Amino acid sequence: MAGVPRLNVLVNNAGGALGLDPIAESVDEQWRTMWEANVFGLMLMTRACLPKLEASGAGHIVNIGSIAGLESYPGGAGYTSVKHGVVAITETLRLELLGKPIRVTEIDPGMVETEFSLVRFDGDAERAGSVYRGLTPLVAEDIADCIAWVVTRPAHVNIDTMRVTPRAQARATIVHRE
Repeated sequence: MAGVPRLNVLVNNAGGALGLDPIAESVDEQWRTMWEANVFGLMLMTRACLPKLEASGAGHIVNIGSIAGLESYPGGAGYTSVKHGVVAITETLRLELLGKPIRVTEIDPGMVETEFSLVRFDGDAERAGSVYRGLTPLVAEDIADCIAWVVTRPAHVNIDTMRVTPRAQARATIVHRE
């Protein structure tokens, strides 16, 4: 961080759901990869950036969680557990940083059409495409807009949590398809 003169905003945006295997058939390496990126990576980046964020006098940490961090679903334990971890880390940070000039926000997207499903299904484009078929999902720009909005609120305003879903999504696995 020595080469970074000033830091006002840190966006921790890890993803990488791998598979939809039930726990009884789970793949250890997939779970390790998800935990290292989503939980350990978030902790390492946050810890490294905290001194610069505090020194800025108006720091802001935005952790990108997921609707999967608020709900569970069959076959999703590996991914939902790491996103539940993001919730716990975000809430803990908010408590630990109380009184310091750092805001902490969690944004929990629902269905966003990116390479997410392609990664989850190991490159199976047909299976990945079926996730979004018959509905209009969010796109990366929608989430970027949410991030821009929360970080541009006045310094005394903290948006704790924002859940963002497409209109066609009611729960993690409950959607309306045309």
